[in-house]
Amino acid sequence: MPQIKVRGINENDICKISENMIDKLVEAVKCPRDYFEIECIKSVAIRDGKIADVYPFVEVAWFDRGQEVQDTVAKIITDSIRDGLKVESMDLAFTVFEKEKYYENGEHF
Repeated sequence: MPQIKVRGINENDICKISENMIDKLVEAVKCPRDYFEIECIKSVAIRDGKIADVYPFVEVAWFDRGQEVQDTVAKIITDSIRDGLKVESMDLAFTVFEKEKYYENGEHF
């Protein structure tokens, strides 16, 4: 169920690192491979009235799995992107879903 939302990095580049990255995440999070989804979001950055490059940003939306697992996931994703795609700088943030506020087919978890 972890949703990995990527902005500022080309989707073809993400495809190149996705298999290996998900292999590592499956091991760290201890959930099935098909629970993971990577979404590449096209966005436009505007600075000083001009279109600019979008700063690489990754958001992981999921149910809380504790600080240790979160730190491991952040390192796996960051290392995969920085080392695999030679991205010098990027940000990553976690959004935590609350079970009673997350619905699937109209029913909360």
